[in-house]
Amino acid sequence: MRIGIDARELAGRPTGVGRYLDALLREWKVMPEAAAHEFLLYGPTLPPPDMTTSERLGLRPIEGSGGTLWEQTALRRAAEHDSLDVFFAPGYSAPLRLRVPIALTVHDVSFAAHPEWFTRREGLRRRWLTGASARAAAIVLTDTEFSKQEIVTHLAIAPAKVRVVYPGVTTAVAPTTALAEPLVLFAGSIFNRRGVPDLIRAFALLARRRPEARLAIAGENRTVPHQDLDAMARDAGVGERVTLYSYVDSSVLNDLYARAAVFVFLSEYEGFGFTPLEALSAGVPVVMLDTPVARETCGDAALFVERGDLEGTARALESAMHDAALRARLRANARAVLSTYSWGRAADETLRAVTSIRRASS
Repeated sequence: MRIGIDARELAGRPTGVGRYLDALLREWKVMPEAAAHEFLLYGPTLPPPDMTTSERLGLRPIEGSGGTLWEQTALRRAAEHDSLDVFFAPGYSAPLRLRVPIALTVHDVSFAAHPEWFTRREGLRRRWLTGASARAAAIVLTDTEFSKQEIVTHLAIAPAKVRVVYPGVTTAVAPTTALAEPLVLFAGSIFNRRGVPDLIRAFALLARRRPEARLAIAGENRTVPHQDLDAMARDAGVGERVTLYSYVDSSVLNDLYARAAVFVFLSEYEGFGFTPLEALSAGVPVVMLDTPVARETCGDAALFVERGDLEGTARALESAMHDAALRARLRANARAVLSTYSWGRAADETLRAVTSIRRASS
């Protein structure tokens, strides 16, 4: 069957949705179960060459910005011209008037659960478009049971229509028991909900006891209103100990994982959260804000702290860095947690979901 895919997130500097789609496509290129299907990738620019070197993947470049208007007009027309059997939209929205069954992935509904984190215009756009796309889709995929319940609650989608498919975890770093550097690491796009100011303040408390400690913050600053992290670090007295990276590719990120003594992720709200699990797979102990999705995804492999508890966070960071028995226990627990996440399994389950809607709609 012919499966159309919205591939615009593969262009430029891929983050969450782009990395998710990239991993699925790499599996579909080699999976025997995918050999019977043709995948057509649509986007305003072409994906990287190593992504498309397969006769299973056809490219359909479409001029335009790749924004909502492009999605609802140019993308829809191109997809309908190609006589698709199904269409897979991996990033929250899809062409609403597309006359083929749609499989839609909604990774989280932060824009509906916490509208205060978005500008009024952007929040309205996201709530309307994702809700309309979910209602138009034949099946909605999501990453966790937590996100499924959020979709049911906030988008009013029937539970039977929402299917959980756990993603895989990718890292090129081999776990090591050696403590490379006294480095605290955060990685991920920086949103207000991810608690980076609290991380800086907690790190400042840690640095008083452990002056050798350093903090690396890797991710594009997308906070609204804007948070000046440089100024926050200076005000906390740790400006020279904090390094900010606006964006890192996979090689730089893997180097940071290899150097880090502890990974910290104080996010209030996630649909999944790739980077804490990537850190676990690299053998790096993880400190996280205690939330339902953090408990679901990381279980006994992480230390959990309460929101706003700066001293408790500093103590958890120190323990994760220097308590050898604790580090060994967390690493042992991580093996069981990580067994849940496989890109091969995710690709198989996602393909089964996508192809099932064609049969259901025939």
